[in-house]
Amino acid sequence: MSKFPGTPSIEAEEYWKSLPSGLLPAPNVLEGRITILDVAPAVESGRRPAKAAAGESIPFSATVFREGHDEIGANVVLRDPEGKVVADEIMQPGNEPDDRIANIRIPADAELEGIWSFTIEAWANPVLTWLHRADIKVSADVDADLELQEGALLLEASAETVPDKHKKRVLEVATALRNSQIDPADRLEFVDGKLRSLLAKHPTRDLVTTSGPWPLQVDRRRALFGSWYEMFPRSEGAQVDVEGGAALSGTFATAAERLPAVADMGFDVVYLPPIHPIGKVNRKGANNSVEAAEGDVGSPWAIGSDEGGHTEVHPDLGTLDDFDAFIAKASSLNLEIALDLALQVAPDHPWATEGKPWFIVRADGTIAYAENPPKKYQDIYPIWFDGDPAGLHEEVVRVIRFWAKRGVRIFRVDNPHTKPVRFWERVLADIRQSDPDIIFLAEAFTRRPMMRALAEIGYHQSYTYFTWRTEKNELTRYMDELARESSPYMRPNLFVNTPDILHDYLQYGGPGAFAIRATLAATLSPAWGMYAGYELYEHVAVKPDSEEYLDSEKYQLRPRDWDEAAKGNTLVPYVTMLNRIRREHPALQDLRSLYFHKTDSDNIICYSKRDGDDQVIVVCTLDPYGTHEATIYFDMEALDFEPDSQFRVTDEVSGGSWVWSNATYVRLDPYVACAHIVTTNKGTV
Repeated sequence: MSKFPGTPSIEAEEYWKSLPSGLLPAPNVLEGRITILDVAPAVESGRRPAKAAAGESIPFSATVFREGHDEIGANVVLRDPEGKVVADEIMQPGNEPDDRIANIRIPADAELEGIWSFTIEAWANPVLTWLHRADIKVSADVDADLELQEGALLLEASAETVPDKHKKRVLEVATALRNSQIDPADRLEFVDGKLRSLLAKHPTRDLVTTSGPWPLQVDRRRALFGSWYEMFPRSEGAQVDVEGGAALSGTFATAAERLPAVADMGFDVVYLPPIHPIGKVNRKGANNSVEAAEGDVGSPWAIGSDEGGHTEVHPDLGTLDDFDAFIAKASSLNLEIALDLALQVAPDHPWATEGKPWFIVRADGTIAYAENPPKKYQDIYPIWFDGDPAGLHEEVVRVIRFWAKRGVRIFRVDNPHTKPVRFWERVLADIRQSDPDIIFLAEAFTRRPMMRALAEIGYHQSYTYFTWRTEKNELTRYMDELARESSPYMRPNLFVNTPDILHDYLQYGGPGAFAIRATLAATLSPAWGMYAGYELYEHVAVKPDSEEYLDSEKYQLRPRDWDEAAKGNTLVPYVTMLNRIRREHPALQDLRSLYFHKTDSDNIICYSKRDGDDQVIVVCTLDPYGTHEATIYFDMEALDFEPDSQFRVTDEVSGGSWVWSNATYVRLDPYVACAHIVTTNKGTV
């Protein structure tokens, strides 16, 4: 342990200096004959890769222009990690004259994780330039014959770019353009609409200018899409004698009995808080009391004791073999297990008792415990990263790989924002090199710049401020930000609650509030999650103005009689329906297509998402207490419908079917159904 907290050792200074930057070579920009600006998706001007996932449709865009009025074009060339061209797509005009856009789907292939690249190619289009000029000059009989002769030369060159089966046709038209026995206007008509379409699809490219390569990190599908369920294994199957205080912990075996019900609700990922031995020194009691009573089980985040540390399991839960059986059971149900990675220790963790130089020692010789004022965590020592960062780095990588070898391919990282960003960058890079399929979720409820930095250096997903966004305007602004501005580098995972975040909206909103927040989380983001008990409407806080649960599961066993609960009022059927809709509709597995439509009520929100021909519209009330009416003013262009057309929708919630238009009336009662989740027919009616 360092005698000088805050002052790195020489070895630590060398470690920080030796870290690779993680930055990629800057792409070539503003080079060549044609100007290419505002390339997207791009992160840090291309020095870090933008994010993409297998099966995801990625919007590419750029501003492309040149001097004068000659016609130009652009295309996107996408390459996999081996340099193979996966797609070569011509970019279409955007909203502004110089904008170019294209959407390319990453192949749904789990073996393609890694750094992909794309380039934007811009080029002059001499054939289209000539056609525009010829249409004007031939009709005005200005140098008509000369224009057609020049066109013939261009078509002969174009014959080299079109498919072989069309070459003869192009050359025949070139010959016809030279036939001075035919009127110039009639000669030009040989270049008919069909031929013009062919030449546009297979253009002649001159003055080709390339911008890039721009990096794109492609991850497996679960990094983008998934439904998460958080549960404490020790509570599942636990037995508690309230009067006598005796308690019997649940085990991996009893927790495995809960997995089929979780799978039946449609979840993909089961997230477990720390499963390691829990510290006995300064152990917390029920409801975070400083004094633990006999039999109190403590907080799982107070990791480590004389029974072991980060690579052991709590003996009350079972053995490592029992954990392996739990993983196998989950896998048989198509569930992935996400494990908590918390870099902190209890005072009796081996790292602390063996004298590792990874903690701050105060003036009185004691190790400083964790604080997040006004919260105090006397049972936890935070890590100090300037004592022996190289040794700490080696140990953290060892811990991750230990659990990865046992089948854990997802880690939820506790408070990563309280650790150095550069430390995480090195750790995540090392893991990505050996195990590119491992996914990391950042539990970073913190400042935007830190959340951005963690996402840029390798975290696949992040918690968000969604929990505290309950009004229409703030939801719209924030989700717009996540779907557009931050989407190249950060993927949101919208959790409706956590063991220590119980928002006022849920405390006082009743069952309607739980349905509303689940609807929003499950349809706004490809990834969402909930903590066990949400489906039972657990909503009582430990005290007023607190977001902590009463009798928090963080500090005590909380067994639930799921069979008895299923007989009563439960959200299980609704959650199951939401996850079914998400799996059946690719549109809800997408983030970047999110589009908000105007409503004339602050209590009703409306948005749409699209993936190819699949389009989903969500209309949801934000008031859990009463009925509201509104008119929705759809942006018909965003829905790909004619402005004054009507279109048929089918409600996935009620099964109803209606004809909607650009101004549609809705009425929502949270006690009946808090939302319409409708699919649209491809055409209009």
